Amino acid sequence: MKFFVAGLSYKTAAVDVREKVAVTPARVRCSGCRLKITGGLREVVLVSTCNRVEIYAVTDAAFPNGPELFRLLAKDGTDVSEQLYVKEGAEAIQHLFSVTSGLDSMVLGETEITGQIKQAYLAAQESKLTGKVLNRVFQTAFQVAKEIRTETSIGRGATSVGSVAVELAERIFDKDFSTRTVMIVGAGKMGEACVRHLAKKGAKDVVVVNRSLEKAEALATEIGGRPVAFTQLFSAMEQADIVVSSTGARRVILDRASLAPVLAARGGRPLFLIDIAVPRDIADDVQTLDNVYLYNIDHLQSIVAENVKGREQELDRCREIIAERAAEVFARFNPVRPVAPAVPAFEIYQPTLSHA
Repeated sequence: MKFFVAGLSYKTAAVDVREKVAVTPARVRCSGCRLKITGGLREVVLVSTCNRVEIYAVTDAAFPNGPELFRLLAKDGTDVSEQLYVKEGAEAIQHLFSVTSGLDSMVLGETEITGQIKQAYLAAQESKLTGKVLNRVFQTAFQVAKEIRTETSIGRGATSVGSVAVELAERIFDKDFSTRTVMIVGAGKMGEACVRHLAKKGAKDVVVVNRSLEKAEALATEIGGRPVAFTQLFSAMEQADIVVSSTGARRVILDRASLAPVLAARGGRPLFLIDIAVPRDIADDVQTLDNVYLYNIDHLQSIVAENVKGREQELDRCREIIAERAAEVFARFNPVRPVAPAVPAFEIYQPTLSHA
C-alpha cells in the first residue's frame, strides 16, 4: 500500500498549462471516480484550485504513474508530464500538511486554501472515494493547519489572491479609486474577496456582474455597489476602468471579437483586465487591441513575493510542526519503519513578473 501525491502548481506550470487539467467544482466528484476506477486507486482525493491541481491517493501499485493519471484529466490529450511532481510516503504527507496550512500557497500563510482542501476532501468522502488512510491523513492535515495558525503568526497579514488582484489595481491607479469604475465579474469566493478589499480601499463605484443576478445583488449590497446581469456585461464594461474576472466558466467569456465593439464605444480610454480565473476567462488575443492591458493570475506573483518577507521568520516553527505530525501519521500506517521527524527543506518561492 502506497500513499502519494501527483500534481502541478503555480511553481511548476504556467496558467496556460494548469487550466488544461483544471477541474470545475461540479465535475470534481465525477473526475475523482474516474481516477479511482481507471487509475486502479484504492482511495483518492482530487484537489483543483486556481494555483494547483493535485491527486492524493492510496494505491497497491509499485510506483504511482502520475503522468498516466493526469491524462485522464487533461483536455485535448495535453501532456503535462514535464510539469508534474510526485511525492510518496512521509514526503507526500508533509506536502499535504504544507499545502493545507498555506505554506505552499502563492500567498504565504493564506487561509483560503484550507477551505478548498476541506471541500475537496468532503466531496471525495461523500462519493465514497476515501478510506482509513486518506480519512486519517486529511483530518490530521486540518488539525495541523489549525495548530500552525494558533501557535505561529504565519497567517498574520496574509491575503488572498483576490486581495492581491486589488493591490495590482491600486498600483495601476496610484492607490486612488475615487474616480474609477471597477467591475468584478463573478460573485464566487474570489470575487467576494475582491469586493471586500475594494471596499476597504475606498472604491466608490463597483459593478458586480454574475450569471445569477441574485448573487450579484447580494454582494453589491454589502458595499453599496451596483449589480448587473451577465447579459449586460459588455454594455456595462463600456464605463469600466478596470475589470477583475473570476468566474467558474469552462471556457473564455471575453476575447478580441467580443471586446472590440466595447472599445469602439470607450473613446480610446484604456481598459485594464485582471483575470484570476483558472481556466482563464479572458483570451490572450485581447492584448492585440489598442489600449487594452491584460494581467493573469501568474502576473500577481511579484506582488506576492514582496508581501511574503514579513512572514518568513515563522517558517521554522511551522516546519517543525509539520515534520512532527507527518512522522506520527506515517508511523501509524508503517509501524515497522517509522520516519524520524526531520525538518523538510521547504522552498520559499520567489517569482518574477513576466509581462503578457
